[in-house]
Amino acid sequence: MDEQASQQQEGSPELFMFLASTVHDMKNSISVLSGTLENLLSAHQSSAAPEYGQMAQMLYQTKRLNDNLIQLLALYKDVGKPGYPFDPAPRSVRELVELVAGQAHMLLQSRGIAFEVDYPQDAIWTLDEDLVIGVLVHAINNAVRYTRDRIRLSIAVDGDYLELRVEDNGAGFPANMLESGASAKAAINFLSNSSGLGLYFSSEVAKMHKHRQRSGSIALENGGAMGGGCFVLRLP
Repeated sequence: MDEQASQQQEGSPELFMFLASTVHDMKNSISVLSGTLENLLSAHQSSAAPEYGQMAQMLYQTKRLNDNLIQLLALYKDVGKPGYPFDPAPRSVRELVELVAGQAHMLLQSRGIAFEVDYPQDAIWTLDEDLVIGVLVHAINNAVRYTRDRIRLSIAVDGDYLELRVEDNGAGFPANMLESGASAKAAINFLSNSSGLGLYFSSEVAKMHKHRQRSGSIALENGGAMGGGCFVLRLP
């Protein structure tokens, strides 16, 4: 290895730390902006002014940015390693749904999207609550882009798995997204503003959940109970 290459390699950890610190700072700023927008939208719920719709669109975009930055940080720290501990524990499915609904409420309300839930009231499942909430909220934020006016979160015990589905009543996912969902290794598409980061992150989180030689998985489908796109997370 020549001297220049050696210096680049030695310098790269500092560069990675600098990038991670910058991403973290950006995430904090966007979280503040998102919270401010939610407060403004909440204070003007009955307003028919065009500014309300513009703020709703701004909130959607800030949620997308925040999702991406959180996922970048998690992947940088390496989910499951000491820097980002994986912490599965028995959790109430009802409480999980309530937390997801709380995070998605203002965005969905501001966009005029009805949110429906269906889940076993007394179910308990072992999972990392923070990571699973992140995956589901991201799926809901993504469904906002495709739905006509309804999004549904349904959770059911299916044999040895907990199946969590985020569905909408839109026209369904385009073919290239269905292929990406199957592989979770989508290429960057600058025309659609898609990096595949959300699917990759969700797939990594799913695979971290293991029980008796079984691992979690994700899938994208069209159809489902509402006839549109379906994001499916299966946890053993």
